[in-house]
Amino acid sequence: MDTLKLKIITPKKVVKEEEVFSVTVPTSQGEITILPRHVNLFSLLVEGIVKVKKEKGEELLGIGGGYVQTDGEKIVVLVSRAYGQSEIDENLIKEAVEEAKNIIKTSKNEAEKNQALATLRRAVVDSKLLKRKKHKLV
Repeated sequence: MDTLKLKIITPKKVVKEEEVFSVTVPTSQGEITILPRHVNLFSLLVEGIVKVKKEKGEELLGIGGGYVQTDGEKIVVLVSRAYGQSEIDENLIKEAVEEAKNIIKTSKNEAEKNQALATLRRAVVDSKLLKRKKHKLV
């Protein structure tokens, strides 16, 4: 079976670099799945969940916004952040949501409100990632 060379990069590090069968990403136009020999593509990514299919199962990652580029042999995902299910703390999500809701209700500062809304969007992605069945790779 054909594979793609996947590279997921954040400003801080290369998060993942491996051979995969497919990658599903959240683009600004909807979710797309990239397979080997995919037509050349450059697309804007939105916060969401990336599904990576490998020989021994699949892996889910939460991402921030960014870009995806492929030539059908390599796929590069350049995002503001990327993390796996095991890196999420459910209690921290709940605390962040409560704090963000409080800021939105009480603050008159638009910058603070926008930051709180961004926190809520990240919390939604984190919660969706936690709710999906954890996929163990052997």
